[in-house]
Amino acid sequence: MIVRKLRLQKAWSQQQLAQMSGLSVRTIQRIERGQACGLESIKSLAAVFQVPVTDLTEQDPENTQKEQDMPTTAKLADDEARAIQQVQDLKSFYSHLIKYIIIIAGLFIINFLTSPGYIWAWWAALGWGIGVISHALSVFEVFNFFGAQWEKKQIEKKLGRKL
Repeated sequence: MIVRKLRLQKAWSQQQLAQMSGLSVRTIQRIERGQACGLESIKSLAAVFQVPVTDLTEQDPENTQKEQDMPTTAKLADDEARAIQQVQDLKSFYSHLIKYIIIIAGLFIINFLTSPGYIWAWWAALGWGIGVISHALSVFEVFNFFGAQWEKKQIEKKLGRKL
């Protein structure tokens, strides 16, 4: 829907849009998926984006039939959808990394305050660190054994088509 495109053009998160518009994040998610919403929600979003209400309620006449025929996930261009997914994956990884650093630092502080003779926090750092490294390898596609090409090949194989 146009709300998602406008939000992404402004580089806002759904949370930021929700705060600015006075709507809940869940409502923003529903609207972006194309579900019906009330006029007050549309007015609120139009005010935030500084566009007329009609821009958010009318569909592009050329794309109306195409959009009805296509599933919601296929409405965005493939490149656009892939870029959005990569950014979401990066955001998820960096969030994971920050949580790791903060919590492990806290565990080391607790360790040094309670039992400085034995450093048990290394075990938590090692275990969780393996998970962070695995997440990084996945996000940055260092080893892409099961990537898009592999998936496509398997789908074609299951459907009995030759590549």
